Amino acid sequence: MNSGRGRRVRFPSAAEISEPPLPVPSIGPVAFSARFEGKEHHFDLSDLPCQRLVRHLAGRAAVIMGEGATQRSWTAAEATIRHIRTFVEYIAQVEPGNADDFDLDDLTPELLEAFELHLLHKYGDDRYTPYSRMVSVVRLLRELSEEQEEAFDAEMRARLGFTTLRARAVSKPLDAYPMPVFEAIQAAALADVRAIRDRILEGERLAKTGQDPDLAGWKQPENALHRIIERGPFTAADRRLPRMQRRFFLLGGIRRLNSSLFLASADLVPFLVLLICQTGLEPEGVKKLDADCLVNPARGFVSVAYVKKRARGWSHKTMRISDGGALHFPGGVLRLTLRLTQSARDLTGSRSLWLHAGGHGIEESFATRRQLALITEAWMRRHGLDTMLDHGGVPVRLKLRRLRKTYKSRRYLESAGVLDDFAEGHTKRVAANHYANIEAHRELHEEAVEQGLRQALNVALAPPVVLGEDGTRLDDGPEDLEPEEVSAALSGHNDVWLAACKGFYDSPYAIKKGAGCPVAVWGCLECPNAVFTTRHLPSLLSFLAFTEQQRDDLSTAEWKARYGLASERIVTGIRPKFSHEQIRTAAAIAEAGGPHLTLPAQFLELLT
Repeated sequence: MNSGRGRRVRFPSAAEISEPPLPVPSIGPVAFSARFEGKEHHFDLSDLPCQRLVRHLAGRAAVIMGEGATQRSWTAAEATIRHIRTFVEYIAQVEPGNADDFDLDDLTPELLEAFELHLLHKYGDDRYTPYSRMVSVVRLLRELSEEQEEAFDAEMRARLGFTTLRARAVSKPLDAYPMPVFEAIQAAALADVRAIRDRILEGERLAKTGQDPDLAGWKQPENALHRIIERGPFTAADRRLPRMQRRFFLLGGIRRLNSSLFLASADLVPFLVLLICQTGLEPEGVKKLDADCLVNPARGFVSVAYVKKRARGWSHKTMRISDGGALHFPGGVLRLTLRLTQSARDLTGSRSLWLHAGGHGIEESFATRRQLALITEAWMRRHGLDTMLDHGGVPVRLKLRRLRKTYKSRRYLESAGVLDDFAEGHTKRVAANHYANIEAHRELHEEAVEQGLRQALNVALAPPVVLGEDGTRLDDGPEDLEPEEVSAALSGHNDVWLAACKGFYDSPYAIKKGAGCPVAVWGCLECPNAVFTTRHLPSLLSFLAFTEQQRDDLSTAEWKARYGLASERIVTGIRPKFSHEQIRTAAAIAEAGGPHLTLPAQFLELLT
């Protein structure tokens, strides 16, 4: 033991003690939930780098997503999360040393510009992807800037005032299917719907002859079907019951039994495909139809009420469709669907149109996108449709949006490009850009432009040629008629409808020289070959009365597009050339109904 004197102990003062190091911040998992259409969806971003930055972006995303928020669609929310991932992963790549500490205030305009260039290099400047991802990211950052004013400096706030520097909202409309492909898909769907109808109706007939299988035995399929009618479809839990597995095996399995009375998941595709091919309804709208979607039936037509979510402020829409007792009427297909799914609604109390028997009993259809994608591929293979060739010689893949686009394309061709008849459910601008201006119509449009230019060069719209009863010219046209043309016009041998024709096989509108005039109905009013006499005056006045009646049924713009020029030619170019007595006589004859017999068939129903 040391016997010497010890040393005095001295403790440091509080001022001399150094500050303890700051604790390392601990960032917990970044996850949140949002509800879409009554179902909770979970988003977990805990696996991403730059967790400080991720926490800000995820917090803002949680605010804008879900029912009652700005992003009410699960698809849109899923895309936003995907864009956040792309952005954060890029930041971690270019700032590998700072990823752990990278926060909101470390973002710079240069980083945003570099991210945009990265997207353009990866996807190309002719794709919509770079623009859409920049929109999502800048939107979140802009809202964070408004919420946390100190997060960004003045330069960064100025950069957030616009979305992109180079990326543009490139829009390439989806092309239509080749028409033979569309018709083959529709025919396959129609055949399947008929088979499904026969299967379920036969199953219901058989079930009525069955008895309780616990008393009458499980060997007869009608007894098992009787049990399904009474208690609902078999489920996976039933298979695990004692002795049930062998019974189901002998009867063909649970799926076969259930599908004898209810729609199966594989049955959804042909119904969905057929309705889109027949009506052109949006696929999402068809999937969300309710059992009371059919309203106001009258005169062979019925309205189908559906929801188009993208049409904000006007999402609830109706479409008038043909109705009847056959499957080539879309109203008939919907009524058949209601009939085949009624027993499922009775069991569940659901008001959805689409219900099917699944592993857990009756389920509302189209709950997940993955399920539909798998059964569409299997359906195409089963019918051999995947061996058909699309544009460019590639195998056909089924996309419901393309079926709708092809329906619209066919409507466009049938309406001869008249947007007033074609723009159903859209503005004229949307119809023209997204459904008329597609690759499938390129040849048609180029041919129309060529013909229009040729007509503009070769044909001038001269004043109408009007003759008196003695063959004298009543109009001020510069060219004289040949004597034989005057005689033919007065004789009536060359009458076509509203006029006499100087040369039916020498029409300026003929596709090739010597062909008959292709202009239909009132095209004579604009044709330089037309000659008008008092003999044609009753028909002209009847047609003029018809155009005036159409003012009540059409909008002003549509009426002008259809009948404006024809009406003007009669009112200003033809009728004033005749005397008051001639017009009064012709009007009396027209009112007697005689001239109606000379009108084209499509006007008879409207005029009589």
